[in-house]
Amino acid sequence: MNYLKYFENGCSLCPRKCMAIRTDKSSRAYCRAGADIIAARASLHLWEEPCLSGNRGSGTIFFSGCQLNCIFCQNSEISHNAKGKSISPERLSEIFFELKEAGAHNINLVSPTPYIPHIIKAVTLAKNQGFGLPIVYNSSGYERAESLQLLDGLIDIYLPDFKYMSAKLAKKYSGAKDYPDVAKVAICEMVKQQPMCVFDKNGMLKKGVIVRHLVLPGCIGDSKEIIKYLYSEYGDKIYFSIMSQYTPHGELSPYPELARKLSIEEYESTVSFAQDTGITQGFIQDGEAAEESFIPAFDFRGI
Repeated sequence: MNYLKYFENGCSLCPRKCMAIRTDKSSRAYCRAGADIIAARASLHLWEEPCLSGNRGSGTIFFSGCQLNCIFCQNSEISHNAKGKSISPERLSEIFFELKEAGAHNINLVSPTPYIPHIIKAVTLAKNQGFGLPIVYNSSGYERAESLQLLDGLIDIYLPDFKYMSAKLAKKYSGAKDYPDVAKVAICEMVKQQPMCVFDKNGMLKKGVIVRHLVLPGCIGDSKEIIKYLYSEYGDKIYFSIMSQYTPHGELSPYPELARKLSIEEYESTVSFAQDTGITQGFIQDGEAAEESFIPAFDFRGI
């Protein structure tokens, strides 16, 4: 496919619809992406959900640039500053095979939205050469359903965030007051494409949707609204991943309420609510998650 056609007349891949002419080197999209793929790292990642990382690791590719602007982003080095190396779709396809050779259980595309057309080309190239590992679309949840539809039949596992139910919080912390409505539609499209979770005999996920939610300090009421909504809409069709790993990061002086870690009580209250709601298909993190480093070095390894 001619992926450049999506950029020549203005980019509208994400809900921002910034209409940047990404083929013009002087024009950058809201997400900071140009016409080429910019990636910062490709390696085996052991810190995803157990059904993705397994005992060998998820073959994770970190893309640079992001359509959100979360003030607490732990990957701001690449999401806000677009640090990375330019590669072609052909090179991306080669990286899939290199990660497979290294033992990856799957290919995990992190923050892929700005590069959907490139990814379509790379995945198609790989599949035409017999590539068979599951492809994971690991995103913020701030997606256009129309763009996700371009991926139908190519993505095996969707791994979106659902960050906020409150438009006020979404605007304050991510500059996207429409996030709740957009994420609802996007996750609906993801579940439409992959309506049930399918595991192999070793418990590794082959197809399906896992929705992640990072619990923020002082925001457990919003977290509970998200859990209630998702379970009422999808029940056991999806898996839930309730994350405790929030760690203060970046310039938070205008947001003093986020300048602390999540308390054990806040997290336990959120998990208890999920259990009381009826959720049995999910993942939780232990109390030491926020102490661990979930941020790899963005040193272009594997790129």
